[in-house]
Amino acid sequence: MADHRLAAVSLAARDLHLSFGPNAVLRGVDLDVAAGTSTAVIGPSGSGKSTLLRTLNRLYEPDRGDILLDGRSVLADDPDRLRQRIGMVFQQFQLFPHRSVLDNVTLAPRKLKRLSADEARELGLAQLDRVGLRHKAEVRPATLSGGQQQRVAIARALAMSPEVMFFDEATSALDPELVKGVLALIADLAADGMTMIVVTHEMGFARSTADTVVFMDHGQVVETGAPEQLFEGAETDRLRRFLSQVL
Repeated sequence: MADHRLAAVSLAARDLHLSFGPNAVLRGVDLDVAAGTSTAVIGPSGSGKSTLLRTLNRLYEPDRGDILLDGRSVLADDPDRLRQRIGMVFQQFQLFPHRSVLDNVTLAPRKLKRLSADEARELGLAQLDRVGLRHKAEVRPATLSGGQQQRVAIARALAMSPEVMFFDEATSALDPELVKGVLALIADLAADGMTMIVVTHEMGFARSTADTVVFMDHGQVVETGAPEQLFEGAETDRLRRFLSQVL
């Protein structure tokens, strides 16, 4: 599977701040994701987790701080170019309902990478294969389950050969029985050595799959460490309180 994409890169945030009006959402966030590792971001609702992902791929521009991809600041780069390097999978699948599954996956590579129809088709089928949905290539998204639609969204992100993948609560809109398949797919990508940040409320997944767990609260990183360190030896009352509510 390793030939699917580019060599892994590191990602870092340095003192990221972001406010919406008077409301400070990110308050000096520092984050280090080593190349080829997965980081799970956990924390209560409203703690800034999703905003952090959107700021890291510059859907929101930070008020101050820096974002480093492979050790180099990307704040001066063309945001669209940056987003080609970072694949993002949202809670809502955001598929085009009037296009086939395969069209959904190949649209961006054709437009942005100027692939021919044949090249795009080959690429799209390979990515659908990877998520176990090649047999659904010609159907419309509405005929798929939520879990299948989310796997199509993952295939679409992978089709751009991203160097980093972001998952923003990718399973929270799914029925419980569909969650497992999507989490297993994300775990496979982690095992493949994809650099990833996964915002999740699935604590079992964070514990078993992530190399690093980051606990956020009130727009700040409160604790960071290996999963067993955070889950077994929480150092702050804030993390202990959070874990007592979710475990």
